Amino acid sequence: MNTRQQLAEAINAGRAAAEEGAHVRTCPHPAGDLRRTAWIRGYAAAPPPATTDSAEA
Repeated sequence: MNTRQQLAEAINAGRAAAEEGAHVRTCPHPAGDLRRTAWIRGYAAAPPPATTDSAEA
């Protein structure tokens, strides 16, 4: 597996984790690893979780 593919997979995994509601500290990559940066970038790029407003319900 090449580096570009690993980074793309880390971005996708970070986004998926954010969408599932996981905490950012659940990143599986160690500090200093470029995949960690990519994972966090994917996490940050995920849309914010939907919130329910009791006034609208």
